[in-house]
Amino acid sequence: MTSNDRLIDALIAQAFSALRVSSGARAYYEQQRARGIEFNAALRQLANRLVGILYGCLKTGTPYDEATAWSHRAHALAA
Repeated sequence: MTSNDRLIDALIAQAFSALRVSSGARAYYEQQRARGIEFNAALRQLANRLVGILYGCLKTGTPYDEATAWSHRAHALAA
């Protein structure tokens, strides 16, 4: 197993855990599944999105906030 495999496994585990505790993550995942994307691929996309959110937090020095992280999704769904 390479170090990249370990990182991918950790990100997938994080995404899977986020499904239970984050309504934004759950909504994003469900949206992917509704588009016909398979379970593993939807989970990978969620993991990628979570990495993007983490990058934004680190770049701006902003603590993670559920409402801020997923607010663009709420606006898109409301429109």
